[in-house]
Amino acid sequence: MKFDLQNKRVSILGAGKTGIATAEKVKNIGGIPFVSDSGNIDKNALDRLKENEIKFESGGHSDAVLECDLMILSPGVLPGSEIVLKARSRGLIVWPEIELAYKICNGKIIGVTGSNGKTTTTALIGEIFGNSGISAIVCGNIGNPFIKVADEIPADGYAVVELSSFQLEIIDGFKADAAVILNITPDHLDRHGDFEKYSSAKLRIFENQDKDDFSILNHDDNYLKNKCGDLASKMIWFSVESKDTEIHAEPGGKLYINNKELINSNDIKLRGLHNLSNVCAAVAVANSIGVDNDKIIDTLKSFAGVEHRLEFVRLIGGVSFINDSKGTNVDSVFWALKAVSTPVILIAGGRDKAGDFSRLNDLIKDKVKGVLLIGEAADKIERVWMHLTECMRAPDMKEAVSIAYGDARDGDTVLLSPGCASFDMYGNFEERGNDFKKAVMALK
Repeated sequence: MKFDLQNKRVSILGAGKTGIATAEKVKNIGGIPFVSDSGNIDKNALDRLKENEIKFESGGHSDAVLECDLMILSPGVLPGSEIVLKARSRGLIVWPEIELAYKICNGKIIGVTGSNGKTTTTALIGEIFGNSGISAIVCGNIGNPFIKVADEIPADGYAVVELSSFQLEIIDGFKADAAVILNITPDHLDRHGDFEKYSSAKLRIFENQDKDDFSILNHDDNYLKNKCGDLASKMIWFSVESKDTEIHAEPGGKLYINNKELINSNDIKLRGLHNLSNVCAAVAVANSIGVDNDKIIDTLKSFAGVEHRLEFVRLIGGVSFINDSKGTNVDSVFWALKAVSTPVILIAGGRDKAGDFSRLNDLIKDKVKGVLLIGEAADKIERVWMHLTECMRAPDMKEAVSIAYGDARDGDTVLLSPGCASFDMYGNFEERGNDFKKAVMALK
C-alpha cells in the first residue's frame, strides 16, 4: 500500500454510495472516519455507519469536519462550497475519493472519461481483460466506487475506472497508466459554470502522466485535437473518420490496428456509430498493454452493451421499448436518436444540467412523433420543441410509459433518453431506468 492512514482522522463529505464506501475503507485500513452530509442520510447508509461504528452528522456540515488530517469529497460535493473553502484556508488536505483510492491501489489504473460512452467503454475494456485472463475490476462512476476495491487489486492487475469531471477536477497526484478521453461536449454546465471549466476538469486526467503511460484520444473530436497535440505520455489516436490514426474503423467496413485488419465492423455486436468509436477506444487500450488480438475479437463479437444504455426492454404490440436512462445530457440523446431507425416517441426530462436542447431540433423534427416530458426540465424542453412535435406532460414514469404506448403504432419505438440528470425524481439513473422497465413490463 502506497499510503498509510493509521490513526489519521479523515472527514468524508457526502453520505451517498461513494461516501459510505470511503468511510468503510478508511476504517478498514486503520483511519478514523467521520461522515458529514448536508442533507438527510438514507436508512441503508445509516445502518452501515452504525454497524461499523462510524461517527456521522447530517443536515449540514459543522466545524467538526475541520478536526481532521484529511478531507475527502464525494463527487456530488462542490469544491467551492463554504466548508471546503474553510478547510483549505486552514491548510487541510482536500482530495476527491479517487485520489485516496489511487494512493492505496497497488495495481495499474485504466482511466476512462468523456462526455458520452464512458460506461460502455469501461465495461467493454473490463470484458476484454476478463476474457484474456487479466485480473481486472471495473469500478468508478460506473456504480462500483473505486475506493471500495482499490486495495483488492494485485500488483499485476488493473482497476478499470470510469471517471467523471466531478472526480477529476481536484485531483492531486492521481495518475492513470492508460488514460482515455472519448469526447468532450457541453455537459454539467450547471456545476462547472462554462465549457472551458468543464473541459479543463476532464483534461486533468493527463496531467500527471509520464513517458511510460498511454493517453488514448478521439481524433474525430476537434476540441481534443486542438488541446492535446503534445502530451508527456505515449499518445494513441482512434477514429471512425480518419485512416491516419493508430486505431480506425470504417462504418460498415473494417476495424484496423496500425493499418492491419482486426475485425469486420459488421461482426461487432455493439451497434451504432457512437459505439464503433467506443470500441476503437477499448481496442486501443487492450492493444497498448499487449492483449492477444483473438481475445479482443472474441469479446467484440459477444459484448452486447450495458444496462440503461440503449437497452432493449420489450416488444409489445409491435412497439419497441428502449431504456437509455444513462443518457443524461443532450449529446447522449443525439446519439440515441441516431441509433434508432424507426419513428420515436421520446420520454425526456429530469434535472437540467444547462443543456442546449435546440441542438436536437433537426432530429426531433425528422424522427420524433411525440415527446413525453417529466421532471423539472419539462417547461424548458417544451419551449424548445413545442413547435417541432407534439409535447405532452406526465407526472411520473408509469404515466409517461402508458401515454407513450397508447400513442404508439406498430413499428414505433418508445425511447427513454432523458437528456437530464435523474436527481429530481430518483436517487440515480439506475433507479430511473428500472422504473421505466417496471412500467414497460406492467403493460398489457
